[in-house]
Amino acid sequence: MSMSIQLHESLEAALKRKAIPCVTAYNRIDGPGSSLDLNEFQQTFWKLPYLTDSDLPSWKISELPVKDDPACKWTEKLPRTVGITINTGTKIEAYPFEPDLIGVKSVDYGTEVTATPGEVIPIAENWLLKIMEIFNLKGVMFVLKNLREGIHSSGLGGSSTATIGVCILANELAGRPFTGTQLISMAARLEQGLGLSITGTQEQSNVIFGGVTDYVWFPWGIPGHPGTGYGESLRYQLLKPSEYSLLEERMAIFHSGHHRESANVNAVWMAALLTEKGYKLHSEKMQLAYTYREALRLKKWDHVFKSIEKYRDLRIKLCKDYMTSSWDLLERAHHYNSTIFPLGAGGGGGVLLFSPDPLNLQELRDDLKGDYREIPFKIRSKGHEISNVNLD
Repeated sequence: MSMSIQLHESLEAALKRKAIPCVTAYNRIDGPGSSLDLNEFQQTFWKLPYLTDSDLPSWKISELPVKDDPACKWTEKLPRTVGITINTGTKIEAYPFEPDLIGVKSVDYGTEVTATPGEVIPIAENWLLKIMEIFNLKGVMFVLKNLREGIHSSGLGGSSTATIGVCILANELAGRPFTGTQLISMAARLEQGLGLSITGTQEQSNVIFGGVTDYVWFPWGIPGHPGTGYGESLRYQLLKPSEYSLLEERMAIFHSGHHRESANVNAVWMAALLTEKGYKLHSEKMQLAYTYREALRLKKWDHVFKSIEKYRDLRIKLCKDYMTSSWDLLERAHHYNSTIFPLGAGGGGGVLLFSPDPLNLQELRDDLKGDYREIPFKIRSKGHEISNVNLD
């Protein structure tokens, strides 16, 4: 019989001190490379790379110093995603609850679920309770609230951000038994395994690591590094915090005003992977994602523009519904030397706008005012914040 971690009394004391345990998990902007983090795509397109210009054997790839090869050319055919951490997201707080129960409450969605540990049925509605049960927590209610009212997910990875945030808080309250990469794997597998959504590892990795980061995926772990597995990545910071403003002045997020189920588009993309034509189209993604990575690193803004355009058009060929409700934004963006990229699978309604010229982007902003709602953001170097988790 496993021992539970009873938190009721210590959380009561923390509440009196006004020092409730809290994790703030931040969202990400995706782009070229998005969906390559899904398990099916990682497994399908990953192949052992070879270093033709190095004396290192291929299974020592992670030991190649970045300073000697900032372009990481050897990764260009591997699945990857670039994540840009921004200051929207979810705050998760731990409050005292009935000693023999656990619970999860969402302020924004008006939902609350409770259960007795050991009796949590593995269904989609219980996915966050299941995480708390995994950590043997008791006597605690996790309360979730978005940092911005009214935007919900908006294609920024809301449910996955909340999931990894709950994993981080539960892990802290349990004494930190798991590593960050293990939490990424846990969050991704539980969310998809319980049927909540189709998800990969990009949102979860963004919350753990943050920044403007290139994630090269390793679905079976990094060769030559025992103990690594699903959720593992090699990570490269493409911009320094002092350079974030260069990207912020060229990017904006607007909401199309429409929502739909992202899972429908994801399902079509995944079904296309099983056809000869779809497989060939999906196969083009790795090179486009690498081009985007290099364009950001080198600050070649025209190349960023082109890679976004090509990757979006490729997604449209694979599923036209990806662009539902975004065609008007695209037409208007093109009038101002700008382009768009529906975030996530396009269902949340959030749309990334990009222009190589900040003045053009500002003109587009002015044109859209009154018709579309902007979601302002700042880029962050960290994907999460932790406070008040030491309850002794």
